[in-house]
Amino acid sequence: MSEVKLLESVTTFLQRSHGHYINGASVLGQENEAFSVVNPADGEVIATVNQGGEHEVNQAMQAASEAFHGVWAQTSPMERGNCLNRLADLLQKNSEELAQLESLCSGKPIQLSRMLDVGASADYLRYFAGWSTKITGETLNVSLPSLKGEKYSAFTRREPVGVVVGIIPWNFSIMIAIWKLGAALACGCTIVLKPSEYTPLTMLRVVELAKEAGIPDGVINIVNGSGARVGISLINHPQCAKVTFTGSVPTGISVGKLALEQGLKRTTLELGGKNAAAFLSDMTVEKIVDGILEAGYVYQGQICAAAERFYIPSVHIDAVLVLLSERLSAMKIGSPLDESTEMGPLANKEHYEKILSMFETARQEGNEIVYGGYALEGAGFFVAPTVIKAKSVEDTLMNEETFGPIGTFLSYEDEEELITMMNATPFGLSASLWTNDMSKAMRMLPCIKAGMLWINMHTFLDPAVPFGGIKSSGVGREFGSAFIEHYTELKSVMMRY
Repeated sequence: MSEVKLLESVTTFLQRSHGHYINGASVLGQENEAFSVVNPADGEVIATVNQGGEHEVNQAMQAASEAFHGVWAQTSPMERGNCLNRLADLLQKNSEELAQLESLCSGKPIQLSRMLDVGASADYLRYFAGWSTKITGETLNVSLPSLKGEKYSAFTRREPVGVVVGIIPWNFSIMIAIWKLGAALACGCTIVLKPSEYTPLTMLRVVELAKEAGIPDGVINIVNGSGARVGISLINHPQCAKVTFTGSVPTGISVGKLALEQGLKRTTLELGGKNAAAFLSDMTVEKIVDGILEAGYVYQGQICAAAERFYIPSVHIDAVLVLLSERLSAMKIGSPLDESTEMGPLANKEHYEKILSMFETARQEGNEIVYGGYALEGAGFFVAPTVIKAKSVEDTLMNEETFGPIGTFLSYEDEEELITMMNATPFGLSASLWTNDMSKAMRMLPCIKAGMLWINMHTFLDPAVPFGGIKSSGVGREFGSAFIEHYTELKSVMMRY
């Protein structure tokens, strides 16, 4: 395979003036500042985007509010689902254009951009579309006594919460945005999105497709800019009814606090963590290494649910680390637009510098860097995939999220010790357990404290299966049927007759 040639539509889109998308139209906004979008593969600026401010926030929230109370409220559940299905069709029709934009901005290998950011996003839209006609309440039998022959009945309704603010991370700028807008629109809400400053371009193209799909003006809006200027203003806005945020734990805690202070606004927070992958002694060395690569090194480890802590039986750990180093050394690292690339650059310079500092922390604490632990020469934000053998559960890299291609390893002697080590974290987003003994797995799984637990797999998501964390890893769930609870209010109605 070779490097793909950029489509003419991609080149033309990059050359456009970029700002925001409000009430069905692209607008540059009134701010004089702009920020650069950098290709992480070479460090070159590929586009500039105007910074948003209070004016753009007010315009977007007003447009979303008017659409919520007006055209979208008058749109039938069936038609809402049809809109989402038509958008899914257009994502697939324009899939290569969107995938190329995503890889240019995020450094994601083009094959992953095609499969996940575009392909999976279309699947999620179809899933949400199916729910639009199935959001129901229930009838209830009440037990109030009749004094003069009167009777009583009751029922519940699910009503949309209102205008949703969606704050999107840089790692999956289309797919995570689709999770949020698909859920919101299926429930009858409208939405204002704030993409990451590192990856703002793809959603600006997606919302143009949304208009083509027949989604009314004002239902989906985008305001680009920093969290400090745009994100806070959106959360503070009186027309914001709910905030859905995906990102780091510290930022998520700040978002949650601010939303509570601004009138107990509802939140869904998906915050990552320090995910564990544990391999039992019945697994072969080869199967363990296959599992490690799947769990921890896809998209340079920049997946919130990716494993970062690996627990290996003491009888296998030396052989596992030798074979893993061999496999990583053979991995092709290069341009995200090369179809044969297995690992691209880190997504941005700030994150690149963070990962380099993590390497230094490991050295200072006396951890053994078995493989990697360095930046690659040349342009772009490339680092070697890294294997670190920790000394204890107290080591920094066993506790702090790296969000990069770093696996940190500890050995264990028995399953009781393993469970204790896996749960020794304030986080609880995901974990995986790898074994051929399903009886043992079924007995262990209630003891593992995580919102998402995989058996013999890791990082695979399906729209029918709710996703989210416990403890410090978040509040609420994405997709599955669970999303309905987070985008609707439950209203109880009682009648006497």
